[in-house]
Amino acid sequence: MPASLDGQLVVAISSRALFDFEEENRLFEGSDDRAYMRLQQQRLDEPARPGVAFSLVRKLLAFNAPGRPRVEVVILSRNDPVSGMRVFRSARHYGLPIERGVFTRGEAPWRYLRPLHANLFLSANEADVRQALGAGVPAARVLPHAARAGEAHPNEVRIAFDGDAVLFSDEAELVYAQDGLDAFQRHEVERAALPLPDGPFKPLLLALHALQQAPADHEAATGQAAQLAPMRVRTALVTARGAPAHERALRTLMNWGIDVDEAMFLGGLPKGAFLREFEPDFFFDDQTGHVDNAAPHVPAGHVAAGVRNLEAHHAG
Repeated sequence: MPASLDGQLVVAISSRALFDFEEENRLFEGSDDRAYMRLQQQRLDEPARPGVAFSLVRKLLAFNAPGRPRVEVVILSRNDPVSGMRVFRSARHYGLPIERGVFTRGEAPWRYLRPLHANLFLSANEADVRQALGAGVPAARVLPHAARAGEAHPNEVRIAFDGDAVLFSDEAELVYAQDGLDAFQRHEVERAALPLPDGPFKPLLLALHALQQAPADHEAATGQAAQLAPMRVRTALVTARGAPAHERALRTLMNWGIDVDEAMFLGGLPKGAFLREFEPDFFFDDQTGHVDNAAPHVPAGHVAAGVRNLEAHHAG
């Protein structure tokens, strides 16, 4: 039978998101891709250091068991194919079972997300992320300088999400941007029982929810719960919303049939210190200020969606 990724959570990731190629990338961005290729070839037998999304990828791949594939990670990179050899060798060095990759030598790779049916795309390239979001794929621009994930939760994939313009649409954020906090609060209280429209990362949350159910189903069927130390998913909603606007967010998740493990309604407080305590393998937010505040503490990515990013894009 032909190979298929049906039923799997598919993560497409650039080489810079998975590994620390910042030194090499300075040559690439200098439009001297041949010098970049030479340097990568010289370092072919030197494993690259883990990048900002390394922990997330390693833990997601740990959901797989022989004959029971749950997660597929595909390298989707602007690197040239020869430099891709170092990416695969580095993955093998760390025991990451990654066998698929697309290398485009400077061309935008986002179009390959469609045949992959990707649930998530992580890249350090903002243009590629925006194009992926435009194509309906959950995508984030990773901050390569962000803190790396800790080792305190080896059997949990911990992911934190902002709410508006990430899990939910930017409908309410648009009200806040146009008319201020009081109008936003009234808008959300009046519509507390009305679910928020879907945001760009709802499909990823649904896929993670399905992944979370799979180990429990497997244990119940095989009786192996005691022998295995199964991977788990732990999610958190980390939002600038506070009461009374919290209710609509929670009711929306209830309407979707999804439970998050933790919810932080911070009423505008900086998120970084709270995320440091949650210790996620990755945090997604649409506002660069929140991402920058989180980056010294946790792996973080910017979701270039919603009215704030539209305004910033046009201003730029």
